[in-house]
Amino acid sequence: MAESLWSQKPWWCQPWSILLTGVVVVGGSWWWLRIWWISAPLAVGVLLWWWVFLVLVPAAYRAEVEGMDQNTAS
Repeated sequence: MAESLWSQKPWWCQPWSILLTGVVVVGGSWWWLRIWWISAPLAVGVLLWWWVFLVLVPAAYRAEVEGMDQNTAS
């Protein structure tokens, strides 16, 4: 079985650090500025960032690993 994607990444690229950074960015923006039209686009950007790095990248990695496993089994 192949290694987990996350076991190959440094601490600052782990799911917990990605989530924590996003929460701090959006929460800090709201706490400091209290301007929704700045915090809202930041929140959208963070949600997109989470979608890419927490959903799409792991799915692509799994598909790649499964493809390699099928090729070696042949």
